Amino acid sequence: MQYRTLGHTGVRVSALSLGAMNFGAIGRTTQDEANTIVDAALDAGVNLIDTADFYPGSEEIVGRAIAGRRDDLVLATKAGLPVDDDHSHRGASRRWLVTELDRSLRRLGADHVDLYQIHRWDPATSDEETLSALTDLQRAGKIRYFGSSTYPAYRIVQAQWAAREHHLGRFATEQPGYSILQRAAEADVLPVTEQYGMGVLVWSPFASGWLSGAIRADREFRTNRSANMPERFDTALPVNRAKLDAVEQLAKVADEAGLTMIQLALGFVLAHPAVSTALIGPRTLDHLNSQLAAADVVLPADVLDAIDSIVAPGTDLAPGEKVDTRPALLDPSLRRRR
Repeated sequence: MQYRTLGHTGVRVSALSLGAMNFGAIGRTTQDEANTIVDAALDAGVNLIDTADFYPGSEEIVGRAIAGRRDDLVLATKAGLPVDDDHSHRGASRRWLVTELDRSLRRLGADHVDLYQIHRWDPATSDEETLSALTDLQRAGKIRYFGSSTYPAYRIVQAQWAAREHHLGRFATEQPGYSILQRAAEADVLPVTEQYGMGVLVWSPFASGWLSGAIRADREFRTNRSANMPERFDTALPVNRAKLDAVEQLAKVADEAGLTMIQLALGFVLAHPAVSTALIGPRTLDHLNSQLAAADVVLPADVLDAIDSIVAPGTDLAPGEKVDTRPALLDPSLRRRR
């Protein structure tokens, strides 16, 4: 396992980190299965586990799985997305973050988390409000560092300036979606994180399973994601056909390089100088083992050039699937003078 420094924090993290979204209701990974996955991951050198209040049951499962060895790893969680139908149980206000962190700590069975992340930018809350609350939580010893997740580049910049202007703690990390098929982060988000010395935890390096090796033109799609989100895998749709065409070309590149698709996908995101760690989210021990095999893969320049020729730098092959679209593009009222 390779290790990298998480931005300017000085914290050393494994190149592959364990994402726990599939623990619990979303991926239906049970406690016993999660215990086995966590044990194997830690034995392989993984030292960061990332979860969120938004993943039903995940924090509780992670807490039980790491019991007795909390101090051996970097524990990260997130808040901000809706956790129920109560409209006050979401966002990045001081009221909610203070309350929800205590709830997360109870679920995790911990007295602090190493990294507390705002799951999505909250346009209803000022940067000063959010950063002030996070700074106070840090000073209280409940969190060691705080970061953002899936923030547009301009919001990352704005938050950094707000921290400076108001003499508050700043976001130390960003967690963007990034893969061979979703490369828009290369245009602005990743350069901005480098500019501000932020650590980067990449989510969805397999592009919802498209780059896992399980999806090919000559076989039926039977992944968990394809069952839960069939519209994203219907190859009658031009956007999905484009992804499948790219996957077939990428598979040839992987074969010629003697790599699996998983190794190609993880090697690609880890090659970017801004990336600190890639989050893998296995549902089973077999998934984990296949992903850990990529821990020491370094892609040569000719393979990276071949990838660029298939999916151009900065290109998103499925922009409609992105979850970091700016609010002004989603809400017409933000584009129209009243």
